[in-house]
Amino acid sequence: MAQLQQDQPLAEIETTVNFLVDTGIKPVNIPSVAGGGKSEHIGEYETKTVTVRDARPLVPALSLDREGFALVPLETEVTDFYEDDQIENVYNAELQALIKRETGAKDVVVFDHTLRAGDENIRKAKQVREPVQRAHNDYTVKSGPVRVQDWFGKEEAAPYLERRFAIINIWRSIVGVVETNPLAICDARSVPLSDMMATERRAAERIGETYRLMHNPNQQWFYFPLMQRNEAMLIKSYESEDDGRARFSPHTAIVDPNTAPDAKPRQSIESRVFAFF
Repeated sequence: MAQLQQDQPLAEIETTVNFLVDTGIKPVNIPSVAGGGKSEHIGEYETKTVTVRDARPLVPALSLDREGFALVPLETEVTDFYEDDQIENVYNAELQALIKRETGAKDVVVFDHTLRAGDENIRKAKQVREPVQRAHNDYTVKSGPVRVQDWFGKEEAAPYLERRFAIINIWRSIVGVVETNPLAICDARSVPLSDMMATERRAAERIGETYRLMHNPNQQWFYFPLMQRNEAMLIKSYESEDDGRARFSPHTAIVDPNTAPDAKPRQSIESRVFAFF
């Protein structure tokens, strides 16, 4: 795997990540409901210690089509991300403009938002979900196109699926700095398809499919410490072209050992868009 070049070694931390163990049986994930406690995981997992490097010095060189992730500035006119009207009437347009600018996509459709909080009291009060602490990718070779069909309907989706498209996650803080449970992400070039296993996502509203990541010591992990509210991480979670560019970028919430004892719980939003080229 080609390595990113930098003048000085990157700062790094050691932390643990939960990986799937291949038992030969397809695992199942039953996601939590907003404000309703933990998700359920049917399958065997193992905890491994991994090195996670600070990717901030690499920001100018990162590419969604190479590493599969990037950090970009994203100012917003949203004052309260817990207000659905502001998401619909303000934030969606901001995301469409961002993804068109960053990727050159001709059409961008925002289709999902998930709010998360690292504190149970906030989750109950705001009716949001917990951070995901298992290494995963949101879509598979199979489920990427299916999600387009689910959203548009099979007939209307047909011309879209004739085009190259990507599903991109936009992840950011919604209140202050991310002091706890930052998001770690794998360099897509270090993750062969054989490191990931298709996992049934058994939600009340829809049965889908995601990847769960199995451990491989060659995987290269990165994060952006102390992300600000005006920063966003872009994550390539599906790519229709199998031509050498990044297709999947596994990620997970982690515990940073440098976290201060009085650190504030993370509150974040991850949005998902279709980018059609």
